[in-house]
Amino acid sequence: MNRSTNNNAQRFGALFSTACLLLSSQHAFAGGSDVWFQPLTESAPVVPPNHIEELLEPWVAPYGLMQTNLVSLREVEDEVLSPLQSIVRVPAGNSSSMFDMVAYDDTGEFLFIPHETPFGAGVSRHDMAARSTEVIFQGDGGGAEGDWSGDFGAFDPCRYTPNGTLLLAEEWTGEGRVMEVLNPFDAPEDVVVRELDSIANVAHEGINFSLQDSKVIYYIDEWNSGSIYKFVMKRAGDYTRGQTFVLKVDAYDGNAAEYWNEGTNVNAQRTGLATWIPLTDRNGNVLPGITDPFRNGPTNDPRTNSDTRGGRPAADDVGATPYGRPEDMEVGELANGNEVLYIAVTSEASVYTVEMLGRNKAKVGKLVDGSNTPKNVGFAPTTGVLNSPDNLAQDAIGNIYIIEDAPNGSSTGGDVWFARDVDNDGVAESLDHFLSIQVDGSEATGMIFNPVKPTEFVLAVQHPDSTNLANVPNGLGDALWKFEISDSDFDRAVKIKQLRDYWKRRKHSFWGKLWW
Repeated sequence: MNRSTNNNAQRFGALFSTACLLLSSQHAFAGGSDVWFQPLTESAPVVPPNHIEELLEPWVAPYGLMQTNLVSLREVEDEVLSPLQSIVRVPAGNSSSMFDMVAYDDTGEFLFIPHETPFGAGVSRHDMAARSTEVIFQGDGGGAEGDWSGDFGAFDPCRYTPNGTLLLAEEWTGEGRVMEVLNPFDAPEDVVVRELDSIANVAHEGINFSLQDSKVIYYIDEWNSGSIYKFVMKRAGDYTRGQTFVLKVDAYDGNAAEYWNEGTNVNAQRTGLATWIPLTDRNGNVLPGITDPFRNGPTNDPRTNSDTRGGRPAADDVGATPYGRPEDMEVGELANGNEVLYIAVTSEASVYTVEMLGRNKAKVGKLVDGSNTPKNVGFAPTTGVLNSPDNLAQDAIGNIYIIEDAPNGSSTGGDVWFARDVDNDGVAESLDHFLSIQVDGSEATGMIFNPVKPTEFVLAVQHPDSTNLANVPNGLGDALWKFEISDSDFDRAVKIKQLRDYWKRRKHSFWGKLWW
């Protein structure tokens, strides 16, 4: 037996012994996991700006979670403590910075913080070890006067790419552009940014890469008749050229241009078998009779405006199925091996699934329905309700976490929920109350797990009242927090998942060699 085979055998022995121990646990799972925490029983009451809870512990959380502040506006802007740091702040009250959908790099050492400001949007790079933050790219502010030639607005999605670059995209202001930062680790003065004209201009929020096809990017349009899109690269790794599709449920017979809950759409079929309808050819050329999906423009209603960013009317041209403000997206894998999109649909208080069936076919269902999915099954009930699901996160096991957009500034804080889908069939058995934010005027956003440390995730406090220094002098402002999971059941579930992924990768390449 050669050295390589011997090392594999030793590794197998260690893994097999660990697997036997772990798989004997009652927490073995088929893809998702059982609930690993004690669910909350109510949403948190909101505290005044700069209250001790905002400064030290902004979320009510179950036992076993530790929350630590990583960065805040106050810290970065304190010239005595942090003279070399920088962060985006524009004159827009509590919308001055707007930390949004944070992205880890693939080492888990850096975080990129997009700023969803109405103009002057940019992105900050946070060094976890050095506890330092700096702006690496920002618009010139011209959007405040309607000039977007050198400016950007409402960077919401931020996604670290397989190419080691960074995608940023405009949501409710700007022109619906997707920008790629080509060298996100360089000094700010050397950073190079380009516009990806190959991605349709829509109200961007969810954008993500396929796990099973290196040529595919999925994205959505956050509109009250928003659709689901995919881009298929002509060559893997080249985001500049390829074909654009939009999803249509086969049985859908409503009016794509109307809002999801208007007219014929009220009773229209929006789940079931679906087809990816092309908007362009393989080279990105727009097909005849279809609005140019790559047209820059404002977020306005294409029914009454001719300058709307092009992705929305292009989807209407082919009768794509509309949803009620689809926002964030996660890409996962079901127990049957099929790739699945999870999509938070704000206006419908639901999380939809889009299961890929191959040959441009899919099946649309629901992971969670806010009106029908039971809550805290097997635990004390909660008075909290799923309200405006906005962001999604996925842990190393494949569990989906749902982060609410609202309520904001009310007496009760917004929540984070755990979708318990133990058999991983794409339908949650329970919606479990995970976290609740206490900070006045804020929402939680940007939840993401560390790619190299499964028991760590971060979560941002966005647009709290304390960001508006005119009302709250020396306010803490938008802030990013790190959570550490100490629960051993979660650790065991992660290790089981890692073992299963290992065997999945190796079964064809060394299983036979090992035994023969």
